[in-house]
Amino acid sequence: MALTREQMAQRVAQELQDGFYVNLGIGIPTLVANYVPQGMEVMLQSENGLLGMGAFPTEAELDADMINAGKQTVTARIGASIFDSAESFAMIRGGHVDLTVLGAFEVDVHGNIASWMIPGKLVKGMGGAMDLVAGADNIIVTMTHASKNGESKLLPQCQLPLTGAGCIKRVLTDLAYLEIEDGAFILKERAPGVSVKTIVSLTAGKLIVPDQVPEMRFDIQ
Repeated sequence: MALTREQMAQRVAQELQDGFYVNLGIGIPTLVANYVPQGMEVMLQSENGLLGMGAFPTEAELDADMINAGKQTVTARIGASIFDSAESFAMIRGGHVDLTVLGAFEVDVHGNIASWMIPGKLVKGMGGAMDLVAGADNIIVTMTHASKNGESKLLPQCQLPLTGAGCIKRVLTDLAYLEIEDGAFILKERAPGVSVKTIVSLTAGKLIVPDQVPEMRFDIQ
């Protein structure tokens, strides 16, 4: 079965490492804050000016003035810092973020990403995504594998305006975890209960399938 948004966040959280500074984009990536492994020291950075973002607040913790880049209310962990967005983007552009997690509309076999504009539709806009893909070497894209109409989002070439070119190496969808190398998607893991055949049928870009493709290992909620 396809992963839920929460399950996708859990899988991304497995890529966190102790001491990492991590920027979480709008959408599914924000949920990763709820699944940081216990005992691991990770500093979550929000481009609007917060370093040390915690999990989403309970009703008792809710503070309408404490928000992330997507205008969702958040908490601040002990030791957090608050500053203006210019300093935040200096951190991003200076290459001081260890891991960036972003959503996307499309990704292609060349590592290009389109995440900010769909012609004729109202979308929030670029935000900090262009800076993040330019300033980070370690990026994970989280997205659904296909549109609601069953059209693949993993393409030979992005059709939408690009956010960044040649910058994406890893993609986690609701069906699979893939890496991008030498002009192809490489299937590394599949969601529990999802067949390789299904993934192949919904991947428009060149896909390399190893002899053995393990299922993702984590507790399905």
